[in-house]
Amino acid sequence: MAYDPRASTGIPTEPVGSLPRPAKLQAAYTAYDAGKITRQQLEAEQDEAAADSIKRMEDTGSPIVSDGEQRWSSFATYPLTDTLAGTGLAANLAGGGQYFAIFADGHHRQLPRLTGGPFRYKTYAADSLKKSLKLARRPMKQAVIAPSMLDLLYPLNEEIPGYSRAQFEADLCNECEKDIRQAFAAGAARISIDFTEGRLACRGDARNPWTGAGMLPHFIELNNRVIDRFGPEDRRRIGIHTCPGGDRDSVHSADVPYNSLLPSLFKMNAGYFLIQLKSERNQEDVYKDIAANLRSDANGIKQMAYIGVINPGNPRVETAQEVCDQLLAAAKYIPKDQLGATDDCGFSPFSIDEKPNHGSPDFARDIAFQKIANRIAGTRMAAEKLGLLQDRAA
Repeated sequence: MAYDPRASTGIPTEPVGSLPRPAKLQAAYTAYDAGKITRQQLEAEQDEAAADSIKRMEDTGSPIVSDGEQRWSSFATYPLTDTLAGTGLAANLAGGGQYFAIFADGHHRQLPRLTGGPFRYKTYAADSLKKSLKLARRPMKQAVIAPSMLDLLYPLNEEIPGYSRAQFEADLCNECEKDIRQAFAAGAARISIDFTEGRLACRGDARNPWTGAGMLPHFIELNNRVIDRFGPEDRRRIGIHTCPGGDRDSVHSADVPYNSLLPSLFKMNAGYFLIQLKSERNQEDVYKDIAANLRSDANGIKQMAYIGVINPGNPRVETAQEVCDQLLAAAKYIPKDQLGATDDCGFSPFSIDEKPNHGSPDFARDIAFQKIANRIAGTRMAAEKLGLLQDRAA
């Protein structure tokens, strides 16, 4: 039977994807980079963490689960390298690429640098998903990286001899399409495309030149090149995630006005959008902007707006009542048949994350499952108040 996002909670709800890696797994990544353990030993730790992630997420009552990306170097680099330190880097890549982001606390994350063609993924999301599906009792979603993020592998103002940007982007879109198709073929019920670079593209940070290069229109066009290769039924199950970043409990673009992004965001022909909102200062204005730009007909499908009701960067656990109240506030502007609930961001998009606001990744992991449980309960409460559960029962 096909997964029905409304069956359990009335208002659809799902996680973004990542969970904090246990301290034990983070230590294993470090040991693997140092040559102190084998790949087999690292994979054993990854598998153990993935199994624990799935079980504990199922225990929250979540109608759809993820493996927390426990086997990935990061949400952005899983196709390219085994670890954040660059162990096992894919062909035609080297270190020292562009910064993906400089965060508010001063730390940064850097991408590899493309050295030539052709561009090919080393690892696909389905490679991990196939392992995790064997452990799950509920439908699974899969996050994948956007072509717009990986477009930053190509030098900003240079041409690679013998491999033009146009050639690279053609290869890139083919690989991204393959990533999505393989995940669906493996059994993913839903696939969300991580697009955290969208808001960052409007920042204009002189320390990080691509953020001032006016790349947002090209990012939207590039992502649609991939999304438009899928028919309406598949696109209903393909989402876009946007947020101002979430790493080491810090952000990279929360100071960028959301209305710099939202009118462009919904031009992507995806079926649903996972939108950071719990940590947003002016929630009501954003609800209005979403309502003004969310499409009822995006090339044959109605778009859904899943609003963020959980802040992964804050160790305080939101109550179910808070979640309910935020959804009711959003429903004053966003049509209730186009409303969903999610978390602001993945709980730890990078495999090495000390979670400083929480004190440790293990504590942050425990907190994450409490937050998810309250998201589920609060979403169901809001659905009852909006008559959505009763509508389904009828």
